[in-house]
Amino acid sequence: MTSTALTVIPPTVTILEPLPKPARRGGVILTDRICQKRVTKRTKVYDRKAPGLYVSILPTGVATFAFKFTDRTTGKQRSTTLGTYNPETFTVEDARSKVYALKALDPATLAASLTTQKTLAAKRGRTVDDIIAERIAWMKAPTKKPDGEMRSRIESWETVASHLRRFLSPRLGKKLATDVTKNDIAELSGDIVAGRHGGKPSVSNARHMRRAASGLFNWAAEAGRDYVTASPCVNLPKLDPEHPRTRVLSEDEIRIFWHGLDRKDLPWDRRTRLALKFELVTMLRSSELLPAHRCELFDLDGEHARFDVPLKRVKKRRVIQQPLSSLAVEIIREALASKAQQFVFESPVYPGQPLHRKAMGTALRGTKHETCRGKTKTAGLCELLGLKPFTPHDLRRTAATLAGDLGFDDAAIAKCLDHAVSKKGDVIVPTVTGRVYNHSKRMKEKRAVLDGIAAEIRRIIGTAAKPDHAALAA
Repeated sequence: MTSTALTVIPPTVTILEPLPKPARRGGVILTDRICQKRVTKRTKVYDRKAPGLYVSILPTGVATFAFKFTDRTTGKQRSTTLGTYNPETFTVEDARSKVYALKALDPATLAASLTTQKTLAAKRGRTVDDIIAERIAWMKAPTKKPDGEMRSRIESWETVASHLRRFLSPRLGKKLATDVTKNDIAELSGDIVAGRHGGKPSVSNARHMRRAASGLFNWAAEAGRDYVTASPCVNLPKLDPEHPRTRVLSEDEIRIFWHGLDRKDLPWDRRTRLALKFELVTMLRSSELLPAHRCELFDLDGEHARFDVPLKRVKKRRVIQQPLSSLAVEIIREALASKAQQFVFESPVYPGQPLHRKAMGTALRGTKHETCRGKTKTAGLCELLGLKPFTPHDLRRTAATLAGDLGFDDAAIAKCLDHAVSKKGDVIVPTVTGRVYNHSKRMKEKRAVLDGIAAEIRRIIGTAAKPDHAALAA
């Protein structure tokens, strides 16, 4: 008889209590050093000190804090992003503080807070290029100005946009705006000064970049946007001072310049040359005088000729009433070739339009053109007349120096230059006085200065004033 082995099957064991969950991997006391570690794959490290807090570290080096918890209203697990690690603006201690604050809230308030934080997290996930594009759209949006016209909110927006696109975007454009630090701005600034950014070394461009970046990040941090928590453009190292221009034409240079502009063999059109004379005589800026319109001229045949520059063309956005000397009136009469001409300095290329704002600078400097045969150059007026290079703005400085040599005080000269005056002699005048209360144009003082300059120029160039035929006929 064959024996059969019996297999005894043990009874099923019923587990009454759940097994303890394995400890979360990496449950340690989080430190900034852990957040800065490099990893080969995404790694989560939970904090033992503030339960629920963890940091997610990516191979790219980005470390993001989050809070995992059980929603008491639904019983489900939820998590919310707290922010991206930044050694200067958002550290482990900052993340813990946020967790402690969230835990102290009641369920309803916590849910509302998390919704708000989710919205902020979406906003703060924007790149620098994103906020540059939005900033430019905001700057050029039309708004009503004090004179009643609709113009761009920031009228110099094109210049600011150029600085943002040329300097900030190539280096930091793809970076999250919240990740930009003051060290990034300082490093970019130093590279612009040293010429390591791909352009010429320039302290001025570094200053332009800083100003544009500061405006961008301050705007991005405003309530309602909250794209960043704070601007990184603070406590930056000081830039080397820029040396102000001191170029002033001597009497011999004024004589050569004035008579040289009357030569018939020059490649630059007559109205551009007359505009250069007009800047020396009136002390106005190029952008103020070049679009001069017939309707802005008053009493050319009388004793009180003047040119009213509308505020939209003035640097400080205030109307300039500039007296016109007899020499300035002569220039205007020659420039206005016909009664149908509306702009005093009309473009030879685009009839019915004023000269381009850079026309005078280009004429003095000259141009270079790329052609199929190579580069061609048109010599500038400075080169053609044998003068040391200067800019249209140097003509304003030359006129102001002539006025100073004639004995006029700085306050009167400043009025002609449209500069703010806060001090007269030893008396300090409150800024609000001139800005809000005293709107006098000081026409008598300005006319005396400009008539004195015109008389001095006539002496230098050796020509007398032309007779006023209209006055003689009267």
